[in-house]
Amino acid sequence: GQSRPDLIRIGQVTAPHGVRGAVRVYPTTDFPERFVTLKRVMIDGPDRAVGARFRGFVKNLVILELEGITDRNQAERLRGADLLVPRDEVHPLPEGYYYDFDIIGIAVVDPEGRPLGRVVEVDHTSPVHDLYVVETAPGKRYPVPAVRQFVKEIDLEAGRMVIDPIPGLLED
Repeated sequence: GQSRPDLIRIGQVTAPHGVRGAVRVYPTTDFPERFVTLKRVMIDGPDRAVGARFRGFVKNLVILELEGITDRNQAERLRGADLLVPRDEVHPLPEGYYYDFDIIGIAVVDPEGRPLGRVVEVDHTSPVHDLYVVETAPGKRYPVPAVRQFVKEIDLEAGRMVIDPIPGLLED
């Protein structure tokens, strides 16, 4: 049989949020930012894994939408539940996490420093990893997966992202 992966608790549901099933979560992790890119979470153990979507922060709480939880009554039943992730869950980027508003608008350059374009959007719809949408010329946009293989560095101070464009990545 499968040995149970080490699970770590990243938060606890404190209350429903609104009427559509979102929940407020008290983060029990040193990296509340991990909720921003969270895609799946286990509720009270490995038997109940559901999709998760980050909706925002309210004071020191995280607002999450959870797959299958669509109204306030269902959300209410999760009050006190632990939210867990596998300990080995991969972190998609070298320096942790970034907010969309930090990333949008920054310059994109290749490893030699040649300008490639700008980030115009962060796409969270892929189930695997986020995509940075880079505009290389007016109307020309290319998704770049937010993984180490492509994204070598993000320097918010300098307002730039270094990507290693594999052939075809930024071409039609």
